[in-house]
This record gives sequence, structure tokens and C-alpha cells, in this order.
Amino acid sequence: MSCELNEKDRAGVINPIFTCQPAGAQYASIGIEDCIGIVHGGQGCVMFVRLLFAQHFKDNFLVASSSLHEDAAVFGAAHRVEEAVDVLLMRYPDVKVIPIISTCSTEIIGEDVDGVIRKLNEGLLKEKYADREVHLISIKTPSFKGSMVTGYDVAVKDFVTAFAEKDDSNGKINLITGWVNPGDVTALKHLLSEMNVDATVLFEIESFDSPLMPKGDAVSEGSTTIEDLKGTANAMGTIALNRYEGGEAALYLEKKFGVPAVIGPTPIGIRNTDAFLENIRKMSGKPIPYSLVRERGVAIDALTDLVHMFFADKKVAIYGNPDLVIGLAEFCLDLEMKPVLLLLGDENPNYLKDPRIKELQEKVEYDMQIIRNADLWDLESRVKNKEVELDLIMGHSKGRFISIDYDIPMLRVGFPVYDRAGYYRHPVVGYAGAIWLAEEMANVLFTDMEYKKNKEWILNVW
Repeated sequence: MSCELNEKDRAGVINPIFTCQPAGAQYASIGIEDCIGIVHGGQGCVMFVRLLFAQHFKDNFLVASSSLHEDAAVFGAAHRVEEAVDVLLMRYPDVKVIPIISTCSTEIIGEDVDGVIRKLNEGLLKEKYADREVHLISIKTPSFKGSMVTGYDVAVKDFVTAFAEKDDSNGKINLITGWVNPGDVTALKHLLSEMNVDATVLFEIESFDSPLMPKGDAVSEGSTTIEDLKGTANAMGTIALNRYEGGEAALYLEKKFGVPAVIGPTPIGIRNTDAFLENIRKMSGKPIPYSLVRERGVAIDALTDLVHMFFADKKVAIYGNPDLVIGLAEFCLDLEMKPVLLLLGDENPNYLKDPRIKELQEKVEYDMQIIRNADLWDLESRVKNKEVELDLIMGHSKGRFISIDYDIPMLRVGFPVYDRAGYYRHPVVGYAGAIWLAEEMANVLFTDMEYKKNKEWILNVW
């Protein structure tokens, strides 16, 4: 019996789990109020990412492109950034933050984005927009390395680095949520509110679940302000829920400004939510109230109704963002399930020393594979060749055809989910998330039992 962390055993990518770094930087940027990013690259680097956002959230988001063409690869394209900044500021009078997000094409030709920003700060912004607050930020996210996860992490650190200013303590906690959904932010803010803890949520995306108002404004944006970002240097501590999605920013604030950092665990399931609340208690000095103890009890009762009869020994494959995958795997183990295959979709060398993975390797008493730099072919080939037997797949919508073709039930979770309605409204974190996840897993399995006539008598209570 072993739990092994392995590299993908072939070259090339077939049906990738992730998209590229600029997508993660764009996701971070749309979480900031009065911010429109310029993706310095081909137009597709924005168009397809915005499509993913729109498919997942069923809303529209503003991201601009410098729209490079073939001549830029030969002659450079600094002028396209200058034009793009000018056009954005003319067209959108409320824009204050403009991240310049590089891509594979501009990184390969060695575009000097930092130099362009200095030129704009000393020229265009002083001459034409002297009466406006404008912040240009360089975010380097070449697509030929990393993934959307590392791109998000890079962007979060770059935003915090650009704005954090030391001043008097603000008595707040910085909460870096990572790549989550609006429902997750709502659940986290509920936990903080119950503990009477004031927090700066980075990046505040609860507003992505935006209303359609009579004035016809159909564009969503985040709620993190410039003042929020400046104040991160003055918090009493930072909690980054995800090691790979905001952890670097937390460490930067600790090293630069002495703001204590706690990284993880991702509060998926009971024990990780317990750990999150304990971290909040230690950092804030506020007690965990009875209301959350009761909420925890409700969640445990809901899980107890399902665990032994329906979940025990069910074999699961999980793919997606690494913190989500590991958190889900830990939750499944607590539910007596057996996550047998974990697929991490990039080559991050830090997986090798991740304490959570080391704990799995030490404690798991059956065969588990963790594949680094994986793609969805790693899942399909193992199912096709009967290397693994699965009762459930957990991951985003890109893996749905494996579920369909091999008749394995699947719970959509992660990003993007576009073939199920409203999943972004439901949390996977906190006690509420534990209930939602467990009941959704159960319902997926129940439906599969009914269609396959497989032990459906278990559901018959009469």
C-alpha cells in the first residue's frame, strides 16, 4: 500500500486541467474595484479567458487587450500598451488601477513593460491625466510556464507589493481567499461575522453574483479597494487560505512589514474549518461563539447521516486547483471515502515538500496516486485501461466527457463549471460547504444507483 507523488509519464498535454498564467492574473484583477487590466498579448489571451469567466459566473467582466499582431514580434509592441492605457482612461473615467499583464508572446520578445510604465508615469499621466489617480502595475505571467494558479498567486503578490503602505495598526485581519466562488466568500464572511472579527477580504468577489438592475449595467467587478490594499501592511495578521493562491503575498507582508502570516489549511470539511476558526481565534483574541459550535454540530449531524452507509470505501478521483484538490481529498478521507487519484495540473516543484501531501503519504493505507503536471488524459487513460476503479469523479466541467463516456458519476466543483446552474453561489468551504459537498456527492451517487439499478434498494426506506 502506497501513496506516491509522480510526474506525468509522457511529454505533451492532452486535455489540460488548467489554462495559463495570464488567466489567473485576470481573475485577481477583476476582484479589484475601479480596475481594468490590459493583457499585453494576442486578443485571444483575453477573449477566451473572459469567455471562461462568463460561462462560469454567467456575468460579464471588463478586461482589455493590447491586441498584438505579427509585426509586434519583429518590431516590439510598447506603443500598443501606451495606446491601450490612453484609450482606457478616456473611455472609463472611474478607472484607477491598470495592471499590465504580460503573456508568452511579449515575454519571449523581451518587452520592457516596466520601462513602458515609467514612460507613461512621466509622460502621458502627467500631461493628460494629472487630475486623476492612476496606478499602473506590471504583472509578469508568461504562459510557457506555470498555470492559472501560479498566475493568480503572482498577481496577488504584485498588487499587495504595489499598494501596501505602513501606517498605524487597523486592527483587521487580512483574509486572502484564493481562487474561490462568491458563495465561498459569503460563507467565510459569515464565520468572521459570528466571531465579531473585522477582516479585509482579498480579493472581494462576493459581488460577482451581481444583480441585473433597471439601469442596464451588466458588468460585474470586485469590491477590494485601493485603501484595502494599502491597509494590508497594517493588519494584525494575514491568513491565506490556500498555499498556492495567495501564500506568497502573505509571506511578503510578514517579511516586509512584520504582519504575521498563517497559510492554510484550506477550510474544506470539518477539521480544516475547525483549524481556520482556531487560527482566527489566536490571531484576533476573539472566542469562538456558541453559534458556530452549534453550526458545526449541524454539519456533523448531516455528515453522519451519509458517511458509513453511503460513502464508506467509495473510490474517488479529484482534479483541479491544487489547494482545492488536497482539501477535497482530506474531506473525503474524513468521510471514509478513498481518493485514489489526485491530479495536479502544473509542474510546481513545491508539491514535493507540501506538508499535506507528505501527511497523505504517511497515513494513507491503500494505493493512492498523486500526479504532478497532470492532464485529463491521465484520468481517462487510467479509467480506460482499468488501472483504477472509480465510484465518483470530482472536478470542473472540462472532465465531463470522461464521466459520460465511462459512465462514472461526477460532482462538478472548482473552476470552470458551466454545465450546471448556479454552482458559484454554493460554498465548498466552512461548515455550510461541508454540508453542501457531502449532500451533493450523495445525490450524485443516489442518481447513479437508480439509473444503474445498483443497490438502489438501499434508498428504499419502506
